[in-house]
Parts: sequence; structure tokens; C-alpha cells
Amino acid sequence: MVQVLKSAWALLLGMCLLMVGNGMQGTLLGIRGEIEGFSTFEMSIVMSAYFAGFLGGSRMAPLMIKRVGHVRVFAALASLISAVIILYPTFTNPWVWAIGRIVIGYGFSAVYVTAESWLNNAADNSNRGKALSLYMIVQTLGIVASQALLLTADPSGFVLFVIPSVLVSIAITPILLSISPTPAFDTTKPMTLRRLAITSPLGCFGMFMLGGVFSAQFGMSAVYGAQVGLSVAQISTFVATFFVGSVLLQYPIGWISDRMDRRVLIIIVSAIGAVGSLVGYLFGPNFNMLLATAFVVGGMSNPLYSLLIAHTNDFLEHEDMAAASGGMIFINGLGAVFGPLIVGAWMERAGPSAFYMFTAVLFIILAGYAGYRSIRRGARTVEDTGVYVAIGQGYATPYSMEIAQEYAISTEQAGDDGDKTA
Repeated sequence: MVQVLKSAWALLLGMCLLMVGNGMQGTLLGIRGEIEGFSTFEMSIVMSAYFAGFLGGSRMAPLMIKRVGHVRVFAALASLISAVIILYPTFTNPWVWAIGRIVIGYGFSAVYVTAESWLNNAADNSNRGKALSLYMIVQTLGIVASQALLLTADPSGFVLFVIPSVLVSIAITPILLSISPTPAFDTTKPMTLRRLAITSPLGCFGMFMLGGVFSAQFGMSAVYGAQVGLSVAQISTFVATFFVGSVLLQYPIGWISDRMDRRVLIIIVSAIGAVGSLVGYLFGPNFNMLLATAFVVGGMSNPLYSLLIAHTNDFLEHEDMAAASGGMIFINGLGAVFGPLIVGAWMERAGPSAFYMFTAVLFIILAGYAGYRSIRRGARTVEDTGVYVAIGQGYATPYSMEIAQEYAISTEQAGDDGDKTA
């Protein structure tokens, strides 16, 4: 770990600042949209646009990096992100914001690919799992810290847009001044979606469902908070709690997953997420109850993401794991694009409580389908299953998935029968 920090501290610091900027702009737009009088469905289009851009960026970023290199891609897109953030309060129009969100989603996706390839170069098989864990923790801490910065100024003004713009600009500096060499970049040819769906129906279906759950959390939770009358401080705490739960519960669930039938655990975790969502639906604006439900929903959805990846890998050959990563990300991204649109339309008709009902329905469907698949295919023995690797939903790109698969393969081949979770 010391070796990773020594060679990648600039990258990790830059990524933390970028995540602060990303977390701020996402929540701030939800609050500012309510102030500007945008409809719930208009805001759902704005939030969905980020995931559309992210999906496109994850496909195009490798081509850009191959053409002009890591440094130029990172610097150019971070600068573009910074510029778009500062333009939001200048043009308070939902369609302009949607275009800006597409650009920002595209930019962040490409920045993540660049950062992850650098991180992989700084690690080796002996510490790759720890490096991935550290990277995910840094990202989540950035998101959580960003919510506190929302309390520093009035969301109806310019200052809260200036802060993330400046942070994104500063994030470039430690990376560009780092003396660490940039690595060669290569990607694996992706597996076809048809073959992936045949190999793991549950993995593909679950990824689509979770895309909707995560995009509702990341995109519409601030809109929900504003509509039920929470203060800015309460909204920021509410949004941050989703991500706190995702970090704290990721590893306990991962530890359990290496010791039991993963489909049974997927059913249990999905059911807990559904119960947490239903409690949020029933007890709505009660702030303490909202924090509890946010912790549960966030704490179930992110481990489920890694669980589904591990479950899919259990039915793949080692040489196919990295190839499957692009397809898994793409399916999750499709769900994330449609999630805010559906929940926004539902909230427009049924009120803000539909936010929690939406996540409850997705969790219930996932649990039901996992139960169905458990009687359609025999379970793998614990000894024959692969390694659970914690991966951050909503930040992962095909490249980080490939890194995770490389680590899982190397750990499994090493015959580590102890604590495999990373």
C-alpha cells in the first residue's frame, strides 16, 4: 500500500478533488432546479443526461487516449468539465443543463478511464486489490465531503457553482506535475451482449435494475429532498448517507459472499434494500427515518453491484472475465439512463414518495428474478466460486472492471482460500 501511495498519491488526490466537484454539482442542480421552478420531469431529464454522457464516454475514451495520450485527455476534459459547471447558473434552462450534463458525464467517464489505467500501472498483483479498494474509498470520500461544501453558500447564487469548478481545475495540477510515467493503454475486445446474457442472465438483468437504483440515488435524491421540504443541510446529509452506507457495508457483504451461495445472498440483500425503500416510502419526510433508509438502500445497492459481477464471473472462464466487463458496464449504464426518467415521471404524477417506491419495486423484481434463477441452474460450490472485488457503482468504467478481473484471476490462481474479499 505504501508503494501504491508513493507512486499514485497525485492521482488519488486529483481524483478526490474531482469527486468533490462531481458530487457538488449533482446535488446542487437538484436543489437549484427546485428554486428555479423546474418540473420534476424536467429535472429527471437533466439527471438522466449525465448517465447518457457517461455511457458514451466510457465507449469513446479508449480511442481518445490511444490517439493523443493520457495527459492531454485528462487535462482537456477536466477543463471542459470545469467550464460547464460555471455555466449552469448563467443559463438556468433545463435543456441547457441537460446538454451540460451530457458533456460532464462524458468528461468524467473519460477522466475515470485515464485515472484507472494510471492506477493499474502503479500496482502489481500483490497490492492491486488494496489499490482498487483505496481508489474506491477516495472516490466515495470525495462524494461525501462534497455534500458538506453545499453549506458554505446560498444555492440560489453563483458561489456554489464556482467552488466545484475551481476544485476540478485544481485537480489537474497534481496529476500533470507528477513525475510518474504514463502507462501504455490497451483494452480487451468486449464480449457480445448476447453471449453475456446467455452466460449469466441474472448478472445482466441485475445490472440493468441496479443502474436504475443508483441513478435514482445519485440523480434524484436531492430533487426528492427539495420536494419534501428538507433544508440544504438536511439534503446534503441525506445524499451523503447513501454513499456512507455503500462504503461501510461493502466489505462485510463481500466477506459473506465468499462463503455462501451468491444467489441466496443477492436475494437477501435485495430484500433488505426493498424493505429499506418501503420504510422510506411509508415514513417519508421524517428526517431521521430518511437517513436510516438512505443508509440501508445505499448500503445494499453498491454491494449488490459487486455481487452480480462476482456471480457472473463464477460462470466465465478466466480469459473471458475482462472481455465481459464492457458489456456489464454498458447494461448498467442503460439502466442508469432510464432510471431518472421513469422515477421523475412517477414523482410528477404520484408525488415525491414515488422516489422510494421506484427503488423498492426494482429491488423486489431483482430478488424475485434471483429466486427464479436459483431453481433454473444449480449452485456453484463455495470452493469453485471466484473472488469478490469491491467496485464502485456509477464510477466504474470498463477499464476499472478489467483491473478488478485481473486481480480476481490472480488471487484465485494463487489458491488463496482465506479471506479473498478485496
